[in-house]
Amino acid sequence: MPLVPMRQILDEAAKGGYGVGAFNVNNMEQIQAIMQAANDTNSPVIIQASRGALKYSKMIYLKKLMEAAVEEFPHIPVAMHLDHGNSLDTCKQAIALGFTSVMMDGSLSEDGKTPNTYEQNVDITRQVVEYAHPLGVTVEGELGCLGGIEDGHGAGLSADEVDAHLTDPEQAEDFVAKTGLDALAVAIGTSHGAYKSGRKDPETGEMLPPKLAMERIHEIHKRMPNCHMVMHGSSSVPKELVDIINQYGGNMPDTFGIPIEQIQDGIKHGVRKVNVDTDSRLAITGAIRKVFVEKPEKFDPRDYLKPAREAAYQVYVDRMKAFGQAGHAGDYEAITLEDAKAYYK
Repeated sequence: MPLVPMRQILDEAAKGGYGVGAFNVNNMEQIQAIMQAANDTNSPVIIQASRGALKYSKMIYLKKLMEAAVEEFPHIPVAMHLDHGNSLDTCKQAIALGFTSVMMDGSLSEDGKTPNTYEQNVDITRQVVEYAHPLGVTVEGELGCLGGIEDGHGAGLSADEVDAHLTDPEQAEDFVAKTGLDALAVAIGTSHGAYKSGRKDPETGEMLPPKLAMERIHEIHKRMPNCHMVMHGSSSVPKELVDIINQYGGNMPDTFGIPIEQIQDGIKHGVRKVNVDTDSRLAITGAIRKVFVEKPEKFDPRDYLKPAREAAYQVYVDRMKAFGQAGHAGDYEAITLEDAKAYYK
């Protein structure tokens, strides 16, 4: 099975009422872990790469790894997605590389840091849609700005600034209509990275989950029940993974992620794509640190990359089950980009 358009995966998820994890990758071990997890849970899956990941992997290597992934598991519907594209040219490069889906993050300017005006966001997102759809390629856009920075991309907004850049449901309706995009990333208070909350219990001092504006997802879904929403910055940052890192020499105090229950609430109200990156990074780092401390004589990369791959695999399995995509890989016959061209016509 070749890579499939992400639009089909999201459409089918909407029919089944589940979400699909979109997992960021940088190397072979992550791709192998994702594909093994998808196979073992019988899950459709979205694999995504940021501009930073493409630079790190030199693009062509990532492309060949993805070709190997779909060749090894031909029965698994897989979409390859560009995460946080910053320009039409960047999206064009990804499409030329074989990506079946691209994100044009027009919420920020091309520097990936400065918030755009609404009009600028509409204009650049529409340009990408007009280029990608005739090629059968899915387009995701973003309205509002997230907190945190990922791979150098993000405005680095404070908590108060994030509140001022949340997605407005009425504006979201206008944005989807004017751009014609396939998936809408919404800003509801999530952040990239492992530090998604600065809230603490005033009595105990314990970290609290970030305060999410879930009602905005509910309202957008009410206004546009067929709109596929995307939750960025949705790693749950499990305490047990952070504890392993800190136990073996790390220094990550006060981390906090998004509770799975809130993601599942989003899925019930139209969220179809759930972006997860930090959780696998934590699992990989903890596994490697453990080997370095417990077996300092080891020097073969396979001795620590194998347990790292296994730790990431468990994260992917857990998320695929939690999001509801497990068991749905065989529900439909995957289409090609050629088929998607006809759909967009």
